[in-house]
Amino acid sequence: MARSKIIAVVGVDGSGKTSQARRLAARLAASGVPARYFENAGGRPTIARFAQRFGRPDGIALLGRGGYLTFEATVRFLALTRALLWSRVTGEVAVMDRFAYCQYAMMRARGHRGERAVRTLYAVFGRPDLTCFFDVSPAQAQQRVEQRGRDSEELDYLAALDAAYRSLPEYREWTIVDAAGSEDEVETELGRIVAARLGLPAEDVGCPS
Repeated sequence: MARSKIIAVVGVDGSGKTSQARRLAARLAASGVPARYFENAGGRPTIARFAQRFGRPDGIALLGRGGYLTFEATVRFLALTRALLWSRVTGEVAVMDRFAYCQYAMMRARGHRGERAVRTLYAVFGRPDLTCFFDVSPAQAQQRVEQRGRDSEELDYLAALDAAYRSLPEYREWTIVDAAGSEDEVETELGRIVAARLGLPAEDVGCPS
C-alpha cells in the first residue's frame, strides 16, 4: 500500500496554524483530494483544567516536570499514531496540526531534558512530505492569543518557543510561511505551497488562478 501524503503545519501558539490547517484540509477535500485534518496537541488545556480542580496553577505544578513531560509526550504520541494509521488505511492526505517537532521545541523552550529519548520514541513517525513553519513575531502571536480570549501565553515563552523551533536540526528542511498577514493572505500562500508539492492546480486549494 502506497503511503499517503503527510502535511505538517507547525509554529508557536497564535501563529494561526490550527485555523489554516483546518481550512487547508477542507479546501483539499472540496477539490476532490481525500484529506483530513488532525489535531496532535499534547493535552495541555485538559491537564491544566484538571490541575486547577486541585488548586494547582498548571500541569507542571500538578505532575512535576518529569511527570508532565511523560503525560504530554504520551498524549501526543497517541494522537500522532491515530492520525498516521488513519491516513495510511484510508489513503487520505493527512493535514497535521502540529507534529513531533512541536514536542521537541516545547521541551527546549522549557529547558526539559529527555529530548533524545522522546526522539527515539517518535522515530516511528518518520518525516512528513511537507512541513510548513508559520513565521510570525512572538508579539503578534501573543496578541492573537489574547484576542481569541480562551487562554493566554507569556511573551517570553513564545519567544523561547520560536527560538527553539528555529534551533531544531530539521528546521532547515521546512518551508517557511509568512503568517503575519490576514487569514486570506496566509491561506493563499499555504495553498500555493501545497499545490506545488502535490501537483495540483493552485485554485484547487484556494488560490486565485
